[in-house]
Amino acid sequence: MQWYYSKNGTQLGPVGERELLAKLASGEVSPADMVWKEGMADWQPAGKVAELASFAAGPSLVNSPYAPPSVQSVPMPGGASIPNYLWQSIVVTIFCCWPFGIPAIVYAAKVDGLRARGDIAGAMAASTSAKTWCMVAAGIWIGLILLWILFAGAAAVFSN
Repeated sequence: MQWYYSKNGTQLGPVGERELLAKLASGEVSPADMVWKEGMADWQPAGKVAELASFAAGPSLVNSPYAPPSVQSVPMPGGASIPNYLWQSIVVTIFCCWPFGIPAIVYAAKVDGLRARGDIAGAMAASTSAKTWCMVAAGIWIGLILLWILFAGAAAVFSN
């Protein structure tokens, strides 16, 4: 039996029943896409056609825009994890130098999302950037404290 289906307003087909079932199972054709075969009075959503309903019911949740994304955690080689430096970024932003702490927070916040999507290289780069911005902010803070001590000592020496 030859089937026709409509995807994004375009009529496609004819395809065999097995091919249409495979398209439904893979999500290429959704249960909301309209289908028709000879003998049917009118086009119907694939999920409402009895012969296709069992195949259309399975992937409907997976392809739904409201379904949670399926995230597979990608393990690091050797079991190591990628540090995100988030708490360090927050500390240097609050106590040290906020113009350099904010980029550290932005990069730190990206690490876990990139790793969850499987972008290990991107997560490593974001982790390295977060660490760099934390070190820059902390270094500037230490430098300012040393300058303050130097000027305070010089003021004490020259005030006598």
